[in-house]
Order: sequence, then structure tokens, then C-alpha cells
Amino acid sequence: MTALDMTGVVTAVSAKPGHDFSKDNHPAIRLLTGVGVEGDGHAGATVQHRSRVRRDPTQPNLRQVHLLHAELHDELAERGFDVRPGQLGENITTRGLRLLDLPRGTILCVGDEAIVEVTGLRNPCRQIDDFRKGVLAAVLDRDEEHRLVRKSGVMGVVVAGGEVRRDDRVEARLPTGPHLPLEPV
Repeated sequence: MTALDMTGVVTAVSAKPGHDFSKDNHPAIRLLTGVGVEGDGHAGATVQHRSRVRRDPTQPNLRQVHLLHAELHDELAERGFDVRPGQLGENITTRGLRLLDLPRGTILCVGDEAIVEVTGLRNPCRQIDDFRKGVLAAVLDRDEEHRLVRKSGVMGVVVAGGEVRRDDRVEARLPTGPHLPLEPV
């Protein structure tokens, strides 16, 4: 990644108290250290996604914050899908930062105070097609070696809390040591 790929901007912030698929847009959200987005249904120190809770409710929540690149919305629009920020369940929508290319452990400085550590990829599920038929196939791809590419954003944990608003700057700081590729979490 070049230095230009290491910064971006927040284009929307979203949260919703329940476990609905889509989230509502807000002027600002507050990230809580070790918990996630204040008032969001997926906030918690331990897993909050229902399927994961059924397996083991004591697992750490590596999915406290969902970040999605607005460029995916552009790509979906080109394919005939009208998808707005928050509708794919993301909390923070960014533009200009190549989220999917970041290694595990990347630190994202968001706004003036918030810090999120990238833990992995969002694994898109069939709920995406329940939201809008055909979108699941549109957020999956294959690379040159025919490996599955998941394009539905990254997940992270809140290292330092703070308010996040539209137009806030996002800066990525790569981890030291080997750069481990993102895997679904």
C-alpha cells in the first residue's frame, strides 16, 4: 500500500439497538473501549452475533465495529443495486482507504480520539440476500487463483473510545512484524 492508500474519510456512521440486518444513519456514534458502538445491538466484550452466542457465549467479540468502504456501494450501484450506507450492517462507512487490503492488526485512527484494531473480514451471509436478492453474489468474487474474495468490509475491536462523525479522517497504521492477511471473523 502507498501512503495515499493509508488515509480516508468517514462518509457515514450507523448503529441500531437490535439485531436487525441494516443499521440507521446518525450524525455521530460513540465508540466504547473494548465494547463497540454505544447503543448498537452488536456491542459487547463477548460475542453478540446470535449464531456465535449459541456456539460459545464466552468468546471475545472480534466484531465490535463493522467498517465498509463506500466504493463497494459504487460497485453495487454499477451492477443495478441501490444500497445505502448502513444497509449492509456497517457502523462506519469510509472512502479512500483500501480496507480489504489491510493486514490483521492494523490500527485505524478515526476522528480525534477513536482507535479501532482490524481483526478480520466480515463473512457475508445469506441475510444479505434476504435484504436484497442477488447482493450476496455481488459482494463475493474470485481472485486470479480462484480463491474466494469477500468484499463486505472488515471487523474490528475498539482500542480507544471516542466520537465518530461523517467527514472525520481515518488513518491506517500498519502493524510491525509480518503482515498477516485478513481472514473471516
